[in-house]
Amino acid sequence: MALKNIYNLCDAYKFSHPIQYPEGTTKVYSNWTIRGTYIPNLDYYIFYGLQYFIKEYLIDRWNTEFFNLPKEEVISKLKRRLINFFGKADVFHYEKLHELGYLPIEIKALPEGSKVSLRVPCVSIVNTLPEFYWVTNMLETIFSNTIWGAINSATISSLYTEIKDKYLKLTCDDYSLKDFLQHDFSYRGMFSNEAGIISGSAFLLFSNGTDTVPAVDFLENYYNADSDKEFIGGSVPASEHSVVCAGGDDNEEDTFLRLITKVYPDGIFSYVSDTWDYFNLINNIARKYKEVILKRNGTIVFRPDSSPKTPLEIICGDKSLEDKSSLEYKGSLEILWDIFGGNINSKGYKVINPKVKIIYGESISIPLYEKICETMKQMGFALSNLIVGIGSYSFQYNTRDTLKQACKATYVEINNVPKEIFKNPKTDKSGKQSAKGLLKVIKIGDKYELLDKVNKEDEMQSELKTVFKDGILIKETSLNEIRQLCRKNI
Repeated sequence: MALKNIYNLCDAYKFSHPIQYPEGTTKVYSNWTIRGTYIPNLDYYIFYGLQYFIKEYLIDRWNTEFFNLPKEEVISKLKRRLINFFGKADVFHYEKLHELGYLPIEIKALPEGSKVSLRVPCVSIVNTLPEFYWVTNMLETIFSNTIWGAINSATISSLYTEIKDKYLKLTCDDYSLKDFLQHDFSYRGMFSNEAGIISGSAFLLFSNGTDTVPAVDFLENYYNADSDKEFIGGSVPASEHSVVCAGGDDNEEDTFLRLITKVYPDGIFSYVSDTWDYFNLINNIARKYKEVILKRNGTIVFRPDSSPKTPLEIICGDKSLEDKSSLEYKGSLEILWDIFGGNINSKGYKVINPKVKIIYGESISIPLYEKICETMKQMGFALSNLIVGIGSYSFQYNTRDTLKQACKATYVEINNVPKEIFKNPKTDKSGKQSAKGLLKVIKIGDKYELLDKVNKEDEMQSELKTVFKDGILIKETSLNEIRQLCRKNI
């Protein structure tokens, strides 16, 4: 649903703000800052999503839906909306903006993909013409709506990657699959199509596995990627429950055999394995066709999709059970090792025969993923044996306040007199206090730090660099550049 009303994409109260600022206001300077977090032990965020916002909203939509249309057309539509909404309409400021023909603002930012300390801003925005002081914060709503999810999903993807990299280093000597051990399963569970695509693109900063096909298009369209020249993201053929159900519960053995020998005689194929009896499939049917699987030119990936407790017990076994000989006690890793064997790598961990793997994509969370990785390590299994599908639970069950993201004005000029402004509510000492005045972000080693209340000369020397000014994208970045910042560990 693409409503052709870019000038309406703001909170209602924004329309009344131009006349609320003190008389003589000529400049409003604001910033976007991640003020804190509800995620335990997190002291950073990953900055991402600005270039999409600029290209899609500030340039394309403001031009096609406002500046490039006749003034009478857009102003009459705006008047109608405001009269029906408020009972009156003051559109003088928008008439002047249309006559100007572009958004008179300057946006400065850190490089996208940067790992930034909490409470250090990643973006500043200021008007470039004195009569358009009101434009700075008029853009806050759509900016916030677009950017917070991208930052959230990039940061959450980073946390998963930190865990993965930690256990890869501990248990593996072959890192060739490192970018495919986490897979995006979130698209269908996201709040909207745009949210799913933006989040999926953020995931691809850290991983190459995805089922969110349009995330690849997104990165080509907005981040100068080219799937003909670089691997952006991809997946493999996989069955779903409707396919297996169609074969019948008394005929799963034939369904499995048909799919792995006739439909996909080679290559990687993922088989959803819990439509009826997961442990029968993975132990008995897989054992029966062991030689068929071993002779295939490719890998069979078994996908359990449900569990009586958590995915941990399905993957690593339920060690609370009394019957230590049961398949449920053993778990998927031990069963596949018993059937297909493998080797012990140089770090002393079991690597199951590469003809088979496991992917689990149901109810994975950051704490559970870390628990699974640690349990695998204790059991003597290398992390490379397991792929996890990360679904919408990890991304959708978060809000803008998960990272306490906010846009705040810290500096104004009234009658050409500079004034440092700030927010400091006595009723809240949990992090809502804002910086003051003009801001300068500096970099010491690998860390960004904030200096506030600086002069104009210092502000110009900030690590926040101009990326957009007066309707023009000044500096572009690419997926490759962002990935280089995001993928430093292994």
